[in-house]
Amino acid sequence: MPAPFSNATAHQSAVVEKPLAVKAERSPERAAPLEKEVQSLPDSAGAGRLAIVIDDMGSSLSEARSLASIGVPLTFAIIPGLPKSREVASFAASAGLETMIHIPMQSKGWPGRRLESNGLLVSMEEAELRERVAGFMREIPGAAGANNHTGSEFTEHGDKMRPVLESLQGKGLFFLDSVTTPQSTGIRLARELGMKSARRNVFLDNEQQRGYIIGQLNQAVRLAKRSGTAIAICHPHPATISALAAALPGLEERGITLVTASRLVR
Repeated sequence: MPAPFSNATAHQSAVVEKPLAVKAERSPERAAPLEKEVQSLPDSAGAGRLAIVIDDMGSSLSEARSLASIGVPLTFAIIPGLPKSREVASFAASAGLETMIHIPMQSKGWPGRRLESNGLLVSMEEAELRERVAGFMREIPGAAGANNHTGSEFTEHGDKMRPVLESLQGKGLFFLDSVTTPQSTGIRLARELGMKSARRNVFLDNEQQRGYIIGQLNQAVRLAKRSGTAIAICHPHPATISALAAALPGLEERGITLVTASRLVR
C-alpha cells in the first residue's frame, strides 16, 4: 500500500494551456469507488513501459512529497523561477526521482493568457533565447531533459525552437514535446539534430475529475501494451495526486512497468 499523502493545494502559480489530449469517454458524474474503477477496466494481453511526467512542479514542496510517497518512478517537470523550484529539484534528487525543465513558452492566447516572466517569446532574438535556456539549466542542474510548458505558438516556429533545442542538446538533455499544437516543430527538429527525444501520448487530467483521470490513465496503459511504450503527462492537482496514489502501485500486476521519461526517449 502506498504511504499516506498530504492534501496538496491546488496549483495556482502556472496557468496550464489546454493541451491536445487523446479523447476518452467521460465517466459518469457519480463515479464508483476508485479502487473498483481501477480494477474493473479491462486490459489487452501483453506488457509495456509507461512514463508519468508531472508538469508544473516548483510551487509546492508538499506536492512533491505527496507524489514521492507513492513509491514509483516519476519524472518531475519543474518550471524555472517558481518559488520552490530549486527546493523541489533538490528534494527530487534526494528521493531518487528524475527531473526535467518545464520551459515556459508563448501560447496562442498570449498576452491574454498569462506567461511566466522568464518565458520564451517568438519576438526574442536567438542570443536571448539561448541565454534564457542556459539560465534554466543552471537553476535545475540535475535535469535529464526538458519539455514545453504551454507553447502552442512558440513551438510552431522552427527558427525559434532550433536554438532552444541546440542549447539543451549541448548539455546532454533530451526533449519531450508536450504537443500543445499539432503544428509543433519540436519533435521533428529534435530528430533532425540527432537529439534524444520523444512526444507526449496522453494527457491525464485536462479535467480534474477522478473518473476522467482514471479513464485517461487506462488509455495510456492500453497504448503502452499495444505499442510497447507510452508517455503520459499530468499536473500536481489534488485529484490527480489522489488518483495516481491509488492506481499506480497496481499497474505492475497489469503488465505495466513504470519508468522515467529518459528511459523512453530515442
